[in-house]
Amino acid sequence: MKIAVGLSGGVDSSVAALLLKEQGYDVIALFMQNWHDTTGTLYGDCQWKDDLAIAKMVAKKLDIPFHFVDLSSQYSKRVVDYMFSEYSKGRTPNPDVLCNREIKFDVFLKEALSLGADMVATGHYCRKETRVVDGKERYSLLAGVDSNKDQSYFLCQLSQQQLSKSMFPIGELTKPQVRELATNANLPSADKKDSQGICFVGKVDLPVFLQQKLSSSEGDVIDIPESYYTDNIISKACFKGYEGISEDDLPLIASPYSYSKEDGLFAGKHVGAHFYTVGQRRGLNIGGHKEPLFVVGTDVKENIVYTGEGKSHPGLYRKALFIKSDDVHWLNNINGIEENFAFDLLCRIRYRQPLQKARLFKMEEGVYLVFDEPQRGITPGQFAVWYIAEELIGSGVING
Repeated sequence: MKIAVGLSGGVDSSVAALLLKEQGYDVIALFMQNWHDTTGTLYGDCQWKDDLAIAKMVAKKLDIPFHFVDLSSQYSKRVVDYMFSEYSKGRTPNPDVLCNREIKFDVFLKEALSLGADMVATGHYCRKETRVVDGKERYSLLAGVDSNKDQSYFLCQLSQQQLSKSMFPIGELTKPQVRELATNANLPSADKKDSQGICFVGKVDLPVFLQQKLSSSEGDVIDIPESYYTDNIISKACFKGYEGISEDDLPLIASPYSYSKEDGLFAGKHVGAHFYTVGQRRGLNIGGHKEPLFVVGTDVKENIVYTGEGKSHPGLYRKALFIKSDDVHWLNNINGIEENFAFDLLCRIRYRQPLQKARLFKMEEGVYLVFDEPQRGITPGQFAVWYIAEELIGSGVING
């Protein structure tokens, strides 16, 4: 069987290739370049060239064929344009999730198959399980063994077809074990640091990066006092348990807080509401407060940023979120469950967040997730992901 490894120049994909080669597979390396523009990047234009050089050295060390593919046009259209569109609407997208669904396991997968590969392997810390259901193979996506590196969150939008062609060779390993294998094999990537920032773009100064298409526009920062939440029904819902919330309550408690200028006090100026996200602290540059200010809401139409003082400010916490039906994705074929069905599971709303206990309500209009404990920084545009035990069952874009 021929396996195409997405060789990035990092240690994880290098060890994935090493393990497959040792297991006797016919392995080829495929390096993809997805971004050329260096506007806003903090490391200039050399990073991808360094990655390419290391990937070539790894392929030579492992004695496997090396291929290069430029997917920057598709990446720009299917990931970066989506990013700009979401930020312009005051939402905070997750480009890494989109990159996996649209590029690595779609465009890249097709490129690998055109080279004669049967499967694609990546260096993700997750696992795949295959089982037969009604005579057909079904694929489950499981969390990686290393809980500190589990990357199943980033693969939450994959389809059954994409999983059928995917392999995750290091999912049973921890990061220290991966480093050790790379060192023992004298791989050139053994000591390479993990990549940071936006998938294939790198670490960026986000406002500078976004200003390629979104212009700056000065507006007011309004500080919301804690007293605003005293009689707020959404805030009160944070103190209810599951049994205290009825289905009729769901649309209300899953709505974001709604602010106006009259609800707070003028605190300063900002450079454009679409550059800020709920929970953000950096970039406000407003002093004169006992504790730091955090973003609790934005209004891109009126160009207002709303803040709250202190990391425990009630505006940062909510009990529930909503995902529209069109934005709900089930990894396994459980779309047939009846409407108005509720069940308990584990959920996270960002990468590396510890799994949270929640109850999922599947309604005609979409999915509501009600958490056992109030969650900090529920952010429209990000992905909520839910699990049963170790299996990632489904995901969706947070609407509110």
